[in-house]
Amino acid sequence: MHSYSLIEEKLGFTQIRKILDDYCLGESGRDLISALSFSGNYEVIAKELQAADEFRTLMITVPGFPSEEYEDLSSDLVTLRIPGTFLQVEYMLLLRNSYFFFSDCINFIRALNAADYPALYSIIDGYYPDARITAEINRIIDEKGEIRDRASEELYTIRKKIVSQQHQVDKRIASLLTQAKTQKWVQADVEIAVRNGRLVIPVPAANKRKLQGVIHDESSTGQTVYLEPTEVFELNNEIRELELAEKREIIKILTHFADYLRPQLEELIHIYQLLGRIDFLRAKTLFALSIGAVKPLLSRNAELSWFEARHPLLYLSHSKQNKTVVPLDIRLDSINRILIISGPNAGGKSVCLKTVGLLQYMLQCGLLIPLKETSESGIFSEIFIDIGDQQSIEDDLSTYSSHLVNIKKLLERADSATLFLIDEFGAGTEPQSGGAIAEAVLETLNERNSRGVVTTHYANLKLLAAEQNGFVNGAMLFDTKVMKPLFKLKIGKPGSSFAFEIAGNIEFPKEVLAKAGEKLGHAKLDFDRQVQELDNEKTEIILKEKQLRQADEMLSGMIEKYKRMTEELEAKKQEIAEKARSEARQLLENTNKIIENTVREIRHSQAEKTVTKALRQELKEFEEQLEKPIEPVQTQIPIAEPEPEKRIKVAASEFKLGDRVSMEGQREAGEIIELSANDAVVAFSTVKLRVQLSRLEMLSGNQKSSAKSVNRSLSYQNMLNDMNARIANFRLSIDVRGYRAEEAITIVQKYIDESIMLRVGEVNILHGKGNGILRSGIRQYLQSVPEVKQFSDEKLESGGSGITVVKFRL
Repeated sequence: MHSYSLIEEKLGFTQIRKILDDYCLGESGRDLISALSFSGNYEVIAKELQAADEFRTLMITVPGFPSEEYEDLSSDLVTLRIPGTFLQVEYMLLLRNSYFFFSDCINFIRALNAADYPALYSIIDGYYPDARITAEINRIIDEKGEIRDRASEELYTIRKKIVSQQHQVDKRIASLLTQAKTQKWVQADVEIAVRNGRLVIPVPAANKRKLQGVIHDESSTGQTVYLEPTEVFELNNEIRELELAEKREIIKILTHFADYLRPQLEELIHIYQLLGRIDFLRAKTLFALSIGAVKPLLSRNAELSWFEARHPLLYLSHSKQNKTVVPLDIRLDSINRILIISGPNAGGKSVCLKTVGLLQYMLQCGLLIPLKETSESGIFSEIFIDIGDQQSIEDDLSTYSSHLVNIKKLLERADSATLFLIDEFGAGTEPQSGGAIAEAVLETLNERNSRGVVTTHYANLKLLAAEQNGFVNGAMLFDTKVMKPLFKLKIGKPGSSFAFEIAGNIEFPKEVLAKAGEKLGHAKLDFDRQVQELDNEKTEIILKEKQLRQADEMLSGMIEKYKRMTEELEAKKQEIAEKARSEARQLLENTNKIIENTVREIRHSQAEKTVTKALRQELKEFEEQLEKPIEPVQTQIPIAEPEPEKRIKVAASEFKLGDRVSMEGQREAGEIIELSANDAVVAFSTVKLRVQLSRLEMLSGNQKSSAKSVNRSLSYQNMLNDMNARIANFRLSIDVRGYRAEEAITIVQKYIDESIMLRVGEVNILHGKGNGILRSGIRQYLQSVPEVKQFSDEKLESGGSGITVVKFRL
């Protein structure tokens, strides 16, 4: 309908595109961000949103997705189609890094359940990393991206000769310098210098003919010449020839590698397309997470029903200031097709308008949007906007003329799948005429079933909702008590502009406001104010009703709970009383039996004193038994205390391996694991001690298994304590600068072992740059550790080649 670049600028989508671009890791992803465009195709949008939603779920639930910077080498790989061409050495390193990134991404996604991530699986379908490619690259270049000596036997031989020749050069020039000093041809404190890449001896100009050689330079005064001795010159020429041979051999190696890659070039080029796609999805997901965006329910109908929608750029800005954004609820459908928003200036009308436009545009570009997941959004074939001043000097058009030109274009193409957004509709000309044109335009668009949102101050547009179907009013609420806008949209009623209230709030001249009030009529001002106050009071009443309803529900629940507890207590009471009565009846029966038995015995024994006395004693004991309190029921199972082990002092000759013993004065038991004539090595839980046999006591074996269990428990607990202490004190980086190579590697070995034991994912080794000896030795060791997944230089701004980043296989 009109340029989407203008729409993006007016809605703020250009800023979102910039944010997405910053989230990308490589140029392939940035190219896709640049190509991001509005679509009206439901299938295309649904596919993009599904992939974005799955990637969002992945990054929330499965942390650790690969995020390494990569270089798009597609154009460089295309040149390899010509036989005899090859990649430069620096591109070999870039190829390896990007192929590692590709492999990590594919393996990460394939480790997921395909049923949960169908869109992501379809993206990587047909892509399988080839370990032979990385193996071949690693055979040719080292970690720094330099050609290995063993890349070919010929290269190894050449470099070996170069090193030998360089040693001869160093040795010979040092000898000649010593000779020159002895002959007083040079000063005693002169040192070897370098000129034009050659080792030279600084010689006074007067003595330059005493030492045969080639002059490469002279001092600014001409008093000193820098001379390369003839013997050294010839040796250096030989080295130069070897270096040229080395370069030819490297080209040969790279050419052979290019021949190896050539059958797989198309697949490699497609891999960079895949990396761009994954990078693109990752950037969209990171932006979605930063604004709380989700995938709404998608509909083929040109309508929307949003809950708690937020303007993404406003949300990011407010978040930095610890401020909240008032969410927006809005609905456009076949019944309420056109929303007419009115209310005070600076009250949020334009923000509502732009929120609708920006979120719908984002959605139809395949981006997740910030609203509630239960929201529903349809697809529009076109979006039309008319926001801000569009005066055209080149076309000799005023502001209002430019608006009319835009509206004319809208009327030419609008249909039931069009979404239009018009700010301050009808403004810019005489109010009565502008209002009439705006009303006629809206009626025409309503007849075509177009969907739209407009903002206005015109009363005739506010009345459309009451006069015709398809229109609905919306008001931006204003707090008349504190004279501030609430930035909240309420659907159903029109809003007041509150021009007088806002003018009074900024201390506009009172006498001018009084005159204006007389011209407009105080009845109109009072009516607008009363309508707004009634609306605010209605909102407060609805909130109070909700709070009272919640309190009533809570009280009803508490009453129900009280009734239930009372019934349970009453039932318990009846149960206890019945049990007491039963026990009383039983007690009474037993008492009567004892009394009857006593009387019968007395009669039978004719009241002999001894019998009577004994019977009276029995009655007394029974009475005492009744008076005893009832013992509480034993609820815990008594734990049998282990019998103490016996300690036996035995002769030294009676001890043997495996005996359980204890040291004199000590309680802990141990086991003899080594034995000699006078002493033994005893294992006590986590320590081993060598003890004289005369200090040991033999323990009885009646609790051997129990003691071993206790020892095992103590040992396990000690191990856990030790592990926790190690984790608490472990550092994610180690500094070995200043150590000799052997010492540094020993320290690194212990550090790597501890990292593996504690299951640390990544560590940094700070070894410095220097001559690279430490770095080379450490990396050679790391290559031998199977648990090390990969290692590389730190990012340049964080230390570069002076730090090695080590990642482990967890």
